[in-house]
Amino acid sequence: MPEAGALRTRIGAALSRCTLRDWLGTAFALVVVDQIVKVLMLQWLRSGEVVEVTPFFNLVLVYNPGAAFSFLAGASGWQREFFVGVALLASGWITWMLHRYPDRLLFCVALTLILGGAVGNLIDRLWLGAVIDFLDFHVFGYHWPAFNVADSAISIGAVLLVWDAFRPDHGADAPKL
Repeated sequence: MPEAGALRTRIGAALSRCTLRDWLGTAFALVVVDQIVKVLMLQWLRSGEVVEVTPFFNLVLVYNPGAAFSFLAGASGWQREFFVGVALLASGWITWMLHRYPDRLLFCVALTLILGGAVGNLIDRLWLGAVIDFLDFHVFGYHWPAFNVADSAISIGAVLLVWDAFRPDHGADAPKL
């Protein structure tokens, strides 16, 4: 059995050879998982229904016409087209960045997560006019806004982007964001 360090090195070497096709394939797989889970939630829950899973976690079906934390959810309807446009522009920019910097492993992982999440939520907006959220965490009566798999991927990707930006080993070819 190979030791953990050698295994990490082999995995890192394999990932460093990833191409745009690999990154886009991974983003597509994330979109598929996100959409399957959302369809299952739509079949299992009614809008607003709460299913207690643990003392701090519920499943609840919510349609969010806004963005993160229901930003602009109460707007008069123009936000749907705005968020569709933002998702399309971001997806194009991310795809270009994945093509431009395929050897920047953490950077590409972060962008791939953000791309998959953005496209997953884009599909909801085009299909239903709102994003399907269903994960509801709470503690001491305070609820985190409901979210979904795509939102989780976007959030993790954003944290990884920040982490990558502060790493000292960028080198001269690091993208200027």
